[in-house]
Amino acid sequence: MRRFFVMFSLFFFSIGLKAQQTNSLALNLYGAYAFKDKVNFDHFYGYVDEAVQYGGGLEYFPQRTKSIELRYLRMDTHFPLYGPTNTHLNSGNDKGSINYILIGGNNYFGTGESKAMPYFGAGVGVGILSIKDGNSSTKFSWDAKLGVKIKTASAVSINLQAYVNYIISAVGNDFYYYYPGAVVAVPDYASIFQFGLGGALCFNFKKK
Repeated sequence: MRRFFVMFSLFFFSIGLKAQQTNSLALNLYGAYAFKDKVNFDHFYGYVDEAVQYGGGLEYFPQRTKSIELRYLRMDTHFPLYGPTNTHLNSGNDKGSINYILIGGNNYFGTGESKAMPYFGAGVGVGILSIKDGNSSTKFSWDAKLGVKIKTASAVSINLQAYVNYIISAVGNDFYYYYPGAVVAVPDYASIFQFGLGGALCFNFKKK
């Protein structure tokens, strides 16, 4: 995974070296709705319930149609876990949250003068799963998004997008905690894949 991060960082660093500097920076305030995802284990299964996702990002434009973005996203949700007999194992104690810290890039289509600019983007980072009792686990994560940026006459623009978040648990065991404090260890290689719809208010510190 370390090699992947190094290659990803070098790719975006090379973009910055080759680009004509525009010194354009944007603050993005995100809001979205993430749909429910089922997580399967060998003998157990659980859900990440649907929830509102919110957060912010700093987006730097080394070129007019290419950007590098650092984002923090959060969603407060429930993680119900069910056993082999469909018994709800953590009823009343399944509240938690997922926090994402991601760095990635966006590619816009059109010229700097276009009012509506379609784009796609992707990022890598970590997803931090937290249960309300204070236990947490940090996993490798990536995301991808597709949308359109709508400019206005002011320095504020609007992004509309569809996206996916993916968290990979590749080593060790995943642990679920349920009342009254018992622990269930479930096999590794579980993953969370969530699809969402949303957008962002973008405040451009310098118009492109």
